Amino acid sequence: MATLLAPGSAYELWAETYASTAHNPLMEAEEAVVERLLRSISAVRALDVGTGSGRYLPLLSASGASVVGVDLSMAMLRKGRGRLRICANACALPFRRASFQLVNASLMVGDIRDLRAWAAEMARVLARDGHLVYSDFHPTWSERGWQRTFRDAAGTLRAIRFEPHTIDDHLAALESAGLAVRAIREPRLTIKRRNLPVLAVFHAVKEGSARL
Repeated sequence: MATLLAPGSAYELWAETYASTAHNPLMEAEEAVVERLLRSISAVRALDVGTGSGRYLPLLSASGASVVGVDLSMAMLRKGRGRLRICANACALPFRRASFQLVNASLMVGDIRDLRAWAAEMARVLARDGHLVYSDFHPTWSERGWQRTFRDAAGTLRAIRFEPHTIDDHLAALESAGLAVRAIREPRLTIKRRNLPVLAVFHAVKEGSARL
């Protein structure tokens, strides 16, 4: 049985073995959807929240945007190289209002208990017409009792505690932040011969922008 850890403690242990590319079917399914969304968006400045080892920084930079990555884990930040990365709390970002045209957040809101406060902070740093793209673990995880697991450098199986959010929770948080939903995607994987949704990916735009 895996030892259950709080996210902060888990990332300190996981950082040593964590790869900077998608390294399992779940991450590959997420990246396939998120990459298509990000490539459709033009931005002068982009922010990667919960950047970890910086998996999405090259893609965001390839569009010509000036990119900043933020993460609360210094151990994970040390995995990245050559790009601007800052240690910061996702619910209290050290940036001025309307600083970015694009915010990306990959599989990190499961670490956030107050989803509305998080969404409000994303909206605060987004410029008018700015885009928010983010992913979360699908409600299926809670319904089926699944865990986020990894093996540390010693080979010990660990599990990371996460906050379950329903699709309605996400929609309510985005609406309260003044963000209009443009797309919801639910990537699936075949698990024990069943094709199940495993992720929820959201694309929202700051309220008042023109429809894409």
